[in-house]
Amino acid sequence: MKAAISRTLTRTLTSPTLRDWRWRLAAVPRRLQGQEPVVHYFHQADDPYSHLTASLLPQLQQRYRVRIASHLVPPPSMENAPDLARLGEWSARDARRLAGHFKLAPVREFSAPDGGELRQRLGHYLGATFYFEGEWYWGIDRLHHLERRLADAGLAEAGLQPLVAPPDLLLEEGVSSTQAPVLHFFCSLRSPYTWIATPRIRQLAEHYGAELRLRFVLPMVMRGLPVPLEKRLYILRDTKREAERLGLPFGTIADPLGAPTERGLALLQHAIGQGKGPEFLESFLRGVFAEGIDAGSDRGLARIAQRAGLDPDELAVALADPSWRAVAEANRSEMLGEGLWGVPSFRIDDLPALWGQDRIWMLEQDLIGQLTRQG
Repeated sequence: MKAAISRTLTRTLTSPTLRDWRWRLAAVPRRLQGQEPVVHYFHQADDPYSHLTASLLPQLQQRYRVRIASHLVPPPSMENAPDLARLGEWSARDARRLAGHFKLAPVREFSAPDGGELRQRLGHYLGATFYFEGEWYWGIDRLHHLERRLADAGLAEAGLQPLVAPPDLLLEEGVSSTQAPVLHFFCSLRSPYTWIATPRIRQLAEHYGAELRLRFVLPMVMRGLPVPLEKRLYILRDTKREAERLGLPFGTIADPLGAPTERGLALLQHAIGQGKGPEFLESFLRGVFAEGIDAGSDRGLARIAQRAGLDPDELAVALADPSWRAVAEANRSEMLGEGLWGVPSFRIDDLPALWGQDRIWMLEQDLIGQLTRQG
């Protein structure tokens, strides 16, 4: 019953048809009153991502027939960002690399009215965010989604290319080394972003001959960290549009919180020992996030395991083995030691770790660089 409710609810929340209707309804008051469209931008003064995003506001204003209303907001609450210290350090490092790649000049001084209450009322928690008629867009990573929506609404000249497009994988040929690099992949069985990252991580490892080492951790909620409703809703809808961009199914979800994840991790550890870890990880994530398979049921978990190539006769023994708990805790400790707090995260050999499915192109850069250095 729980899985059926989850499937129905998430299909509704991620429905493209419902999203389109939500956008149309949000535009009705503006159109009836003949008002100009307004994009709200929320800037956090101590946030490196806000500095990058603000540098693009003049071009955004010039391109689109909208009014950009800027607001200053405070940092996210502890509930929405439970590890602010690591978030701050990562954000600074990541923003420097983004600025170099996209040739952006961060804006350090920014003046705008206070907008903390407005952001909360509209339903978000981060800086560097845009809000336009019922939908949120975070930073330069999601600006292309906002630009496409504005263009589709007839608020721009036809044929504009996005100011910042998400980089595609290069999959370069002829890059190899006598020593296979290790691609460490910190993953969770309850992370929708891990699901949409996994096929590309596997593709990179296979294309460049890297050893893919799965470093599974318990989900944040199962580690005692809060995930408020506004954050869950944003992640759900954001993953849907990113999945659409990547051509991946998403939205028919049977939430594996609790026992389903624990059972899945027991089988994942067994699958890793059988050399089938990546296959099981992708099968499980596809099952719970795209197909609504109840991993808490014996039938559902057996279906997930079978298509990953696991022997059905070995499942009971694998599920009875609790040793995965110590492995998950060791992986968590190592992830925190890397200066990161959540998944999906990854690194090549001993290079600095990266966080987020949006940074897989950076991971490929690191992988190519490592292969080139090793020759």
